[in-house]
Amino acid sequence: MDHAAILERITASMRAAPDVGEVARYIPELASVDPNQFGICIALADGQVFASGDADRRFSIQSISKVFTLALALGRFGERLWQRVGREPSGQPFNSILQLEHEKGIPRNPFINAGALVVTDAILAGHAPREVLGELLRFVRAAAGDEDIHIDEAVARSETDHGDRNMALAHFMAAHGNFENRPALTCGTYFHQCAIEMTTRQLALAGRFLIGGPRSGGLISPASVRRINALMLTCGHYDGSGDFAYRVGLPGKSGVGGGILVIAPGRASIAVWSPGLNQHGNSQLGTLAAERFAQATGWSVFG
Repeated sequence: MDHAAILERITASMRAAPDVGEVARYIPELASVDPNQFGICIALADGQVFASGDADRRFSIQSISKVFTLALALGRFGERLWQRVGREPSGQPFNSILQLEHEKGIPRNPFINAGALVVTDAILAGHAPREVLGELLRFVRAAAGDEDIHIDEAVARSETDHGDRNMALAHFMAAHGNFENRPALTCGTYFHQCAIEMTTRQLALAGRFLIGGPRSGGLISPASVRRINALMLTCGHYDGSGDFAYRVGLPGKSGVGGGILVIAPGRASIAVWSPGLNQHGNSQLGTLAAERFAQATGWSVFG
C-alpha cells in the first residue's frame, strides 16, 4: 500500500474543498486561526511515518487531551473511576448541562466536558495542578518520543477568561458531591491540559500507545488500550460520534482546535488537522479526510 500517495491525494482534495467549516469562536485565541490549513500524518505499527500538508504546524489539541488524561486516570484508579463517570454516548452537545441535571451530577462519559472535568478532578486528588500538568506532559512526550511539546499559555488564559460554562458544569457536579477539589482549581488545570500544543506529526506519534502490541510502549495496560479505543469509537465525537463511526469505522477523538486522533488497532495511529468545525464541533475537513483514508486503506474495526 502506497501510504504517501494516499495522503497526498487526500491533501489535494481537502485543499480544493469548497467548505472548510467555521473555527471555534468562543475561545478568542482559536477564533483567530486561519481555517484554510490542513495536515495529516500516519504512524504505522512498524515504525514508518508518512505526512502531508501542514503536518508540522502547531495547533491546540483541546479535547484530544482527554484521551491522555483518561489513560492516566485508568492507570491510577482502574475500574473505580467509573463510579464517578459513565461510559455511554451522550447525544448532547459537548458542553451541555442538561444531562447532568437528569443524571444527578454523574457525567455520561469521560469525553464530554463534564466527564473530562471529573477525570481531571480525580487525578488532581492530593496533587498540585503543576504536578498533574507536569505528569501529563511527561506522558504525552513519552508517547510521542518528543520533548518539544508544551502548553500554550495564551490559549490557556483565553479559555480561563471565557470558561464560564465549564465552571458552571463543575459547580453543578460539586453540588451533587461528585467533585473533590475546588471547581476553580480543577477547571484551571483542565483549561491548561486542553491548551497543549502539538503538530499533526507529533499527535500521530503520541497516539501509537493506543495501537496495541509493542507500539503501545508499555505506557498503559492492554486492557486500558481496549477500553479507551472503545470509548473513542462510541463517544469520541460528542453527538456526532455515531456518524463518525458509520463513515470512518475507526476509534477517533476530536478537539475544537480542529484536530482528530484516529486509531487503526494493530495497524496505525492517524492524526488529521483542519481548524474549521462542523455543526457538532468536530473538524469538517478532518472528518472527511478520515473517511477518505478509511476508504482508501479498507481499514475498519468492522471488517
